[in-house]
Amino acid sequence: MRLERLAVLGIAALGLAACNTPAAPPPGPATMAAPDVNLPEGSDCAAVIARYRAVVESDASTGNLEQPVYRKIAKEIAPAESACAAGHDAEARAIIAASAQRHGYPASL
Repeated sequence: MRLERLAVLGIAALGLAACNTPAAPPPGPATMAAPDVNLPEGSDCAAVIARYRAVVESDASTGNLEQPVYRKIAKEIAPAESACAAGHDAEARAIIAASAQRHGYPASL
């Protein structure tokens, strides 16, 4: 009886130890673009738009983004391009950030 009690206590102790073991970290965010996609450099609105477009096009071409969503994003990019061309950098960035957030992309591309 004493041996059985020790065995039960040992199993319970192992179970508790397992509860205190840190769980594996959650998987990190998925890569934003396929490895062969060349993301434009720069910090102006034109570069931000180009990076967002490259990521979205990459996702669409790999099947990670459905065509109706891709078309919607393309329509959302157009006003950002117009604002950027007119010299309204902050407005263009805000349009891209809102679109990115709406569709699950990082707001700061």
